[in-house]
Amino acid sequence: METRSLCSLPNLLALRTSNPLNKSIKFPNIFNLKNQNQRDNFSLKSWAESLPSSPINVEYLEREFSGHGVAFEAIGEDCVIKMGLEEGSTANMVLPSGLITSYKPKMWHGGRVEVLHTLVSEDQNGEAIVQGGVSMDLKCFSNGGFVWSPATWALVDVRGRSDKFIQVELISTSPNGKMEAKCLVTLREDQISSELTFTNSTPYIIKLQGSILSHLTVSTPDATYAVGLQGSNYCYKQATATEYSIIPPTDLAKTETSSAFFRSLAQKGFDGLFSGWGAKKHQDEEKEDGEEREECNDYVQMNEKLSRIYTSTPVNFTVIDRGRRNSVVIQRIGFEELYMFSPGSDHNWYGKYAFVSVGPCALLKPIVLGSGGIWKGGQHLYNPNL
Repeated sequence: METRSLCSLPNLLALRTSNPLNKSIKFPNIFNLKNQNQRDNFSLKSWAESLPSSPINVEYLEREFSGHGVAFEAIGEDCVIKMGLEEGSTANMVLPSGLITSYKPKMWHGGRVEVLHTLVSEDQNGEAIVQGGVSMDLKCFSNGGFVWSPATWALVDVRGRSDKFIQVELISTSPNGKMEAKCLVTLREDQISSELTFTNSTPYIIKLQGSILSHLTVSTPDATYAVGLQGSNYCYKQATATEYSIIPPTDLAKTETSSAFFRSLAQKGFDGLFSGWGAKKHQDEEKEDGEEREECNDYVQMNEKLSRIYTSTPVNFTVIDRGRRNSVVIQRIGFEELYMFSPGSDHNWYGKYAFVSVGPCALLKPIVLGSGGIWKGGQHLYNPNL
């Protein structure tokens, strides 16, 4: 199976996401309503509830929603929403999965740099498997047997102006129409945000579990630090594979260990080498024993393989990559936990495993949503490099 970076695929338009849950969408008569008030009065629940499995009408989306700094491009039966601001920042999102595959903000040097790490692989059937980026892996369940995950999203509206901000609103509804999820993705000059709203119209108490996971591309985890987590509590958690998460094969790191020391020495220099003497490696401690620990370092180096859930953190912290000379500020909204994963530095620099995964989550303690209740949460990725 061949794996390539999404940004380096010139023939990406020939690929289609291999996802049995994310069936493509045919838009019903709501989009034939010319009057905006008529469209707003249409029942989004009844629409999303009856979505058929048909190719997305990209030509119609262009005709109806373009003009706000947004363009649409077909990928097989799916569609890419391309957002672009006049100042230079851009972002791409795939429908119907809702996966954000690219975020390129304007940087201090005047150019744009890709912040997200996304891979495209072809399976044995020639289908495309897209991983990485910013994904939403959230599941709703109840003691009454109700289970649902908003895996398929439909476009509701596009707002804003290319000289200020762009907002894309999505909706996903359970088959019985009793659970509704909305997602508002906003691109601004200095940030991209994903804001979620869950509405529970079932007679049950719903528990919400999962995460918003961002794969951040880095030169190497060896040069990457999480700043601002000192004093936070965390526990070790084995990396859980989701549809879009990137987890390197365990044997790959072993084959590259022999050269890892020299790469680390070249990156750190002698000061970094001597400062690490006598320090216990994080990977020796990374065991899922359920014990809660306290983060002692304000600069957490991501050079060792780690997978953690932080249970008490500031609402925002910073990931710094000294190799690429840039940083990203991650802010959580509504979530109480934070997930962090690093594959470690035993991989090629700037390669397909040169990334760290971070994001707000509810993995240890689910979010409880009563009947008739509404919950809001989300994530902001800030660009402080202007």
